[in-house]
Amino acid sequence: MSIEVRELYAGYGERDVLEACNVRLERGEVLGVIGPNGAGKSTLVRVLTRRLTPRSGRVTVDGRPLARFGRLDLARALAVVPQVPELPAGYTVRDLVAMGRTPHLGLLRAEREQDRRAVLRALHATDTASLARRDATRLSGGERQRVVLARALAQEPRYLLLDEPTNHLDLRYQVEMLAYTRQEVDRGIGALVVLHDLNLAARFCDRLAVLQGGRVVAQGPPEAVLTAALVSRVYGTDVDVHAVDSRPVVLPRLPRSGGSLES
Repeated sequence: MSIEVRELYAGYGERDVLEACNVRLERGEVLGVIGPNGAGKSTLVRVLTRRLTPRSGRVTVDGRPLARFGRLDLARALAVVPQVPELPAGYTVRDLVAMGRTPHLGLLRAEREQDRRAVLRALHATDTASLARRDATRLSGGERQRVVLARALAQEPRYLLLDEPTNHLDLRYQVEMLAYTRQEVDRGIGALVVLHDLNLAARFCDRLAVLQGGRVVAQGPPEAVLTAALVSRVYGTDVDVHAVDSRPVVLPRLPRSGGSLES
């Protein structure tokens, strides 16, 4: 059971952003997608959610071509936490999380007991149950991201896609977002997380896929992927890598007094 991307080419206008991209996400794992700005990370998420049609290549979800999924069928398989979530006005947190049940509702679209249970579990899983009656637009940035994650979990997807979910969050909320994601993966779903922070990626992800210029240039466990040589080459700046609790920690080298970076 996996999402597989094979020899994927995708882009905008005449320009390819992803070239011969190959990625595999298994259920029961967190796959971190990392790389410099413009490497194609968010473009990959757009292809997986069918907001962008690839030029060529193959994408399958549990062996089934992505193009053959109906809209609701796809929403039952994949849930997304976007980079900048937009929350509609006039809804409580509970109402917003309940929107995640839309792909599962019958013709009458009335909420059933199983829907109420799914919403309650999602609220508790993200520690947002105490916010249930609050206006969703009057939350802090960290609270908003947790609520958007709760909405995604209420979908009960097989796979969770998070596009830079920790951007603009302080350290506490960054850790919480990834810890809640880890809990869900331990329950059996797969999670693809686009991250800029290499040390958070190393701490929380089972495997990393490194994108550079639209191509996957490395893929594997964090300790195998995050080497000083590879990170320095991909990001264009010299770094040192140390191990803490068997996980790599990436430290940029400080410039000399003359302003140039150490080599």
